Amino acid sequence: MQTPWIPFIPPSASTLSGKVDALYFYLVGVTVFFTLLIWGVLSYFVIKYRRRNTYEIPRPVAGSHKLETIWSVIPFIIAMTMFAWGAQVFFEQWRPPANAVEIYVVGKQWMWKIQHTTGQREINELHVPVGRKIKLIMTTEDVIHDFFIPAFRIKADVVPGRYTTLWFEATKAGRYHLFCAEYCGMNHSGMIGSVVALEPTEFDDWLSGNSSQQSPAVAGQQIYSTLGCVSCHGAAGEGGRGPALEGIFGKQVSLNNGQSIIADEAYIRESIVNPQAKLVNGFGPIMPTFQGQVSEEQLLQILAFIKSLQSEVPQAAGRRASPAAVPTSPAQVSAAGSPANR
Repeated sequence: MQTPWIPFIPPSASTLSGKVDALYFYLVGVTVFFTLLIWGVLSYFVIKYRRRNTYEIPRPVAGSHKLETIWSVIPFIIAMTMFAWGAQVFFEQWRPPANAVEIYVVGKQWMWKIQHTTGQREINELHVPVGRKIKLIMTTEDVIHDFFIPAFRIKADVVPGRYTTLWFEATKAGRYHLFCAEYCGMNHSGMIGSVVALEPTEFDDWLSGNSSQQSPAVAGQQIYSTLGCVSCHGAAGEGGRGPALEGIFGKQVSLNNGQSIIADEAYIRESIVNPQAKLVNGFGPIMPTFQGQVSEEQLLQILAFIKSLQSEVPQAAGRRASPAAVPTSPAQVSAAGSPANR
């Protein structure tokens, strides 16, 4: 049986991978250069200044301020270039573009459960289009996992009770490895999968062939109604006992302690499982906790529904847009990116 060839460097298949590789090779190059330089100088000094007889006494060395300044300033400059370059790559990696298509990921021993905004579900496989920016919103049902795609040079811990985001843009069609890079239990080594990058037309065909599943926003709306949330949180505030949710995502919320917070994924999740943690100004602590009553997947679906709620927009006939309207077709997703970006 022929042993498969393992490349020294994984394939480069995202817009970020080339930048990560360039930084990596710079660090390796600087390390190799100074390793050889120090080894060469050390070898030269060992030979040149070796003791030639037993009674030889070396001449005292007074030191050199010029030399000490040089070997302090040059390493400092090199270290700062590493810092600045690394910070640039870091911030680019951890700031998702506003027009990125959102995909929800839930880690579980020992699998990755994935759902697209149009409803398609996958396990240990992620289909994405080439040339479109993808934002992953990730959490876990049990222990810490780590979402790692070597070909895209992206990797992030997925931690219980919080959301982690990653983004990428595939540049080459193909099938790439997906790993859990955090030891998560007995079958950790089996928590592997694939990322399938397709050309845009092929990806749209794949979406069309898997269009029978319910979108997260629609599923979230059903959970929202089943739990009775609408009695207090009417989309436009008609419930009265809780703050309105229409257009709240991404906006600043004033709290009763005088502080304010952005209504992002983490805030909305906390408001569902621990509603007393941050009370909205003008409302009392009357909301019960839903911890243990909804799963992490259901929390993401409720989040998708809240993101889909539209602020009031004047219409020609004086009506406002339906708050539950979300893109459900591949063409709508391609045009709008995700419900949160409309």
